[in-house]
Amino acid sequence: MPHFRPRQFDLIAFDWDGTLFDSTAIITRCIQRAVVDVGGQEPTRETASYVIGMSLLPALAHAAPDVPKDKYPALGERYRHHYLQHQNDISLFEGVLDLLDALKARHHWLTVATGKSRHGLNEALQAVELRGVFDGSRTADETAGKPNPLMLHELMREFGAEPERTLMIGDTTHDLQMALNAGCASVGVSYGAHEPEAFHVLKPRHVAHSVRELHDWLLQHA
Repeated sequence: MPHFRPRQFDLIAFDWDGTLFDSTAIITRCIQRAVVDVGGQEPTRETASYVIGMSLLPALAHAAPDVPKDKYPALGERYRHHYLQHQNDISLFEGVLDLLDALKARHHWLTVATGKSRHGLNEALQAVELRGVFDGSRTADETAGKPNPLMLHELMREFGAEPERTLMIGDTTHDLQMALNAGCASVGVSYGAHEPEAFHVLKPRHVAHSVRELHDWLLQHA
């Protein structure tokens, strides 16, 4: 008779950009172009990629400290302009569909916790035909942005999940800090926006270097 191993986590929350969606390079370049468009000094790639995962205006403000606050709305508009020009060039990382199918078969609640807007997430889900795959989601324009734990608290409350039965997966320190703040376990992925050397102080259960490795770890440990 096969051995049955109970699930360790009922609720799994994924970041979107850089974790499931291969968008880091394009977002980084769009941030750089937006800053230049409003007269700021182009941020380095490291600075621009660091803010990925934060809600839009705080992210742009961090990336462009020399841009005055009255230009933030224009900065946001220029970012959206550049992103919309490239959104059809972005796709899921290879292996994501198989990963989600495997987790659905194990009856985890699958959710998204993202710094994107609700409109942006809905468009992305539609583009990659994942509408209806996730059981729930939270975006930065409808709750507090990362690393504030509120979006995880709201997802846990929605599904009746305890913090110790909730896992956050993301490619940035903002994701892992949010999980720590919420009292949840986390897994980092090294193929997105942040360098994995910064993850370890935030105590992730694991750092995966590919979607395949993430898939294997989750089937074994989640």
